[in-house]
Amino acid sequence: MLRKSLFDGKRVMIFDMDGTLIDSVGVWNAVDEELIQRIRTNGAEVGDVQRQRDEALRRLSREENPYMAYCAFLGERYGSPMSAEEIHTLRYAIARDCLQNRVDYKKDAETFIRRLKAAGYVLAIATATRKANLTIYRTQNKNIMSKAALDEYFTLIYAREDAREMKPSPEIYLRVMNELRARPEECLVFEDSLVGIEAARNAGMESVAVYDKYSDGERARIDALSTCQARGYAELIALL
Repeated sequence: MLRKSLFDGKRVMIFDMDGTLIDSVGVWNAVDEELIQRIRTNGAEVGDVQRQRDEALRRLSREENPYMAYCAFLGERYGSPMSAEEIHTLRYAIARDCLQNRVDYKKDAETFIRRLKAAGYVLAIATATRKANLTIYRTQNKNIMSKAALDEYFTLIYAREDAREMKPSPEIYLRVMNELRARPEECLVFEDSLVGIEAARNAGMESVAVYDKYSDGERARIDALSTCQARGYAELIALL
C-alpha cells in the first residue's frame, strides 16, 4: 500500500523505461510477433511472445549480448536459415517506426517526473533498453520530447550496454548508486516487471511496482517482493 512516508529520506528516484515510464511492452510484443512470422519456416507454435521473450532473456542475462542470443534462440526455435545478426537487424528495422511514433509516456508519468524534479529529487534511468532505442526516445520520439524530454529531467541515463549483466542482477542499480554517491536507503526504484523488482531488491533498494497489464502473469511475486504498488502515476502524484 502506498504511503506518504515512502519518500522520507529519499533523494534519488530511479526509473525503468519499458512498461514503467513508457507504454511500450505491447509494442515489443507486436514487433516480435511480426518478426517470428517473417522468419518462421517450421510449424512451431508462436504462443505467448512476451512470456517466451522474458523467459529467454532471464536465461540469457549473463551472455555478452543477451538480445543477440535471444535472436539466435528465435532462429533455432522457428527454423530460420538467417543468422542471429540478420534476425537482430530485422527485429530493429521492424521496431523503428513504432519507437519513433507509437511509444508514449504512461498516463501521468510526465507530470510525476516534473513534480519530482521541481521538488529537488535527482532522477535517473536504469533500463535494459538499448542505447540505440534510447537515442530515438531522446531525439526523435515527439510524444516523449514534447511532454518531458529525457535529457532535461534525468541526471543519469543507463542503458543495456552500461551493465554486463541484465536484471535481476543488481549491477545497473549499483552503478547508478555509485555514480550519484547515494546509499541504498536514499534511493527509490520504480519498476513494472518481476526481474526489475528483483534487481532493486538485490541492490538493497526500496521499490514501487508500477502497474502494467503485461506483467499480470507475475503479479503475485511482484506484489510480494516490491515495497509497495501503484495502479498508476496519479496515485504517486497525490503523495507529493
